[in-house]
Amino acid sequence: MKNRTIIAFDFGTKSIGAAIGQEITGTARPLTSFKAQEGSPDWQKVEKILKEWQPDLVVVGLPLNMDGTEQPVTAQARKFANRLHGRFGVQIELHDERLSTVEARSHLFDRGGFKALDKGSVDAASAVIILESWFDQHAD
Repeated sequence: MKNRTIIAFDFGTKSIGAAIGQEITGTARPLTSFKAQEGSPDWQKVEKILKEWQPDLVVVGLPLNMDGTEQPVTAQARKFANRLHGRFGVQIELHDERLSTVEARSHLFDRGGFKALDKGSVDAASAVIILESWFDQHAD
């Protein structure tokens, strides 16, 4: 069993959510979300997370249409992943994130009603779902 620390990002053009997980347990928890402008985050905040947690791998959610085709934001998510790798030298994997936001909203609503649905919570929870979905696909 692998024991890597993995950070997942739920990429969005206005906000990016982050979650942290351990491969050995296959579980993740929300970390934070930060604002982005046209898909470009405050790189200092990204760097702070990466320095604090020292992940072995970074998973970036890849937003696809329901039929699996790419949409304009898909290319921006790829660019974000490439920049993460280029700036910080971290290993990157892209992961299909279809339905993660819908699922995150449903989970949050079940736990806290409308009050739980603020944008930051949804983005961080989406990152958790992306990471847990990645764990499910990579379980031995």
